[in-house]
Amino acid sequence: MVRLLLAVSLVLQYLSVPDDYSFVHGTVPVKEYSCDEFDVEVLLQRNGPDTWQRVIKVLPKNASGKAGPAVVVPFYFPEAMLGFDPETGDDLPDYHGIEMMLHLVRRGFVCISAESYHLTYCPGSDKDIRDFTRWEDASEALLSDYPQWCGIGKLVADTKLLVDLLEADPRVDSDRIGIAGHSLGGKIAFYTGCTDPRIKVILASDFGLLWEQTNWDDPWYWGARLADLESAGFGNVDLWVYSGYRPFFLIAGKYDNDASCEALKKVADAGPASAREHLGVLNHASGHRPPEYALEAGYGFLEKYLCPDIRE
Repeated sequence: MVRLLLAVSLVLQYLSVPDDYSFVHGTVPVKEYSCDEFDVEVLLQRNGPDTWQRVIKVLPKNASGKAGPAVVVPFYFPEAMLGFDPETGDDLPDYHGIEMMLHLVRRGFVCISAESYHLTYCPGSDKDIRDFTRWEDASEALLSDYPQWCGIGKLVADTKLLVDLLEADPRVDSDRIGIAGHSLGGKIAFYTGCTDPRIKVILASDFGLLWEQTNWDDPWYWGARLADLESAGFGNVDLWVYSGYRPFFLIAGKYDNDASCEALKKVADAGPASAREHLGVLNHASGHRPPEYALEAGYGFLEKYLCPDIRE
């Protein structure tokens, strides 16, 4: 237990927003769209001393009534999680099948997503938004400005700002906020969900729970600090324990596999009785992109904790 507390303390230190990273929070509405099944609101949210993140919020048609549940859906850029661009109407076929925000708003959730910092920290870049070297540029700039921080800390900080927006929205029940993400979005969902008590349930798809499963040592995640965490004996399962075994559903497929599932089950079995009840795992073992049935199982898990009335 002492080892766990010391290791998690180190992680929280690295994740913490630097003292000199201060700014006045605020948003600017940009545009609204009405689709057949839901409404879309686009806004800008200040997410740093000199930066803004573009945010998309989607709401079921009945969202003006009783406050309902909501889900944060982090990813590279928000339109991907809709599967289309509401401004142009252009289809985004590369993201068909993983457009979690579209799936969830159809199930009655208010959803919110935003640009990741590879797009906001170097806003003057002329590189395409899908050019992966933008991550290198942004993380290099971030760590030059704030060497005591880390990329995953910035990702979590920006995502917590989305939780702020949901909390402040009268159409959202602030006691029923979850988070869901795939791949990079799964990493963000797991870290934000485990460290922000406002998040009641976590769904993460194929993000690589164990250090050796994916690129945690890239500078836009942990970078060189990963060696410190490994030396301290910290693994991501420890963060789930720290969260109090917050309800968590893992969809494994490629980067996550049976090893991920067994690691979670092991710590759940060693925890209180509620730990195993709060854990859901499904390994579809069919590659990085989850099949529909796996996502449906994950969405059902979200509903179990955010919409118990419709699950009875």
